Amino acid sequence: MDQTERFQAIVDAEEKIEPTDWMPEEYRKSLIRQIAQHAHSEIIGMQPEGNWISRAPTLKRKAILMAKVQDEAGHGLYLYSAAETLGISRDEMLRLLHTGRHKYSSIFNYPTLSWADMGAIGWLVDGAAITNQVMLTRSSYGPYARAMVRICKEESFHQRQGYEIMLTLCRGSAEQRAMAQDALDRWWWPSLMMFGPHDTASTHTEQSMAWKIKRISNDELRQQFVDMTVPQADYLGLTMPDPDMRFDEETGHYRFGEIDWDEFWAVVKGDGPMNRERIAAKNRAWDEGAWVREAAAAHAAKHAAAARRSA
Repeated sequence: MDQTERFQAIVDAEEKIEPTDWMPEEYRKSLIRQIAQHAHSEIIGMQPEGNWISRAPTLKRKAILMAKVQDEAGHGLYLYSAAETLGISRDEMLRLLHTGRHKYSSIFNYPTLSWADMGAIGWLVDGAAITNQVMLTRSSYGPYARAMVRICKEESFHQRQGYEIMLTLCRGSAEQRAMAQDALDRWWWPSLMMFGPHDTASTHTEQSMAWKIKRISNDELRQQFVDMTVPQADYLGLTMPDPDMRFDEETGHYRFGEIDWDEFWAVVKGDGPMNRERIAAKNRAWDEGAWVREAAAAHAAKHAAAARRSA
């Protein structure tokens, strides 16, 4: 049995691949692409919500939103750390993001126009993220799987927090209910796009599933999300923005309309409503924070030199 066969045997036996284990180069590259994209999404995803911290309607809402954004920064940290075990530096991943060679989730290239968007993002975007990420707690790569355990717990809380905002709005005035409906109308289709292209158009799904990096295909995950979310919208008294939405008694699933794939690919390729603004803000933060990184490096070097002298 050669190295490739031994590797696949470990994966098929549901054992974890660890950083010191031999792995195919394409497996390593695939993990770097996926984990880095996930990490970038957490960091870029802080922007649309951070935009509303100063405008939250109450002090309690402000504190909750600040805590959520802080959680997302932590998720990015866990994921960058997991990716670094594969031999790529954090600086290199960020350079690839800043120059457009690494992607992040297309959902974060849409604007947040009202407070209700904070509810819709928690309910729909984090709900879609949980649907996609629970399977990653069983990923074949150990550091990634372990990082996802805590991330999924926190994302679950974020989803409930967003749904509670929507529930409060839907129990409020006619204007508040209209605000909730408007947020659902704008975020529903981009949330479905979060699961990626159809399985037939996905270039990575088949191999990722063979390596057990992911366990469920894009279309299956999308269907799970729809089946979970439509009854929640019914409870809120909101109308799904899809005239083709119907429950199929025979299959037990909700059938839904076709996604606008032209819009999906346009956003992925950098032509979404907020693509340029999001990357510009990230680059600006990186440049303005250079002095902090330099000071931290100098402090670490000072302590290392002192330790060498005392030794």
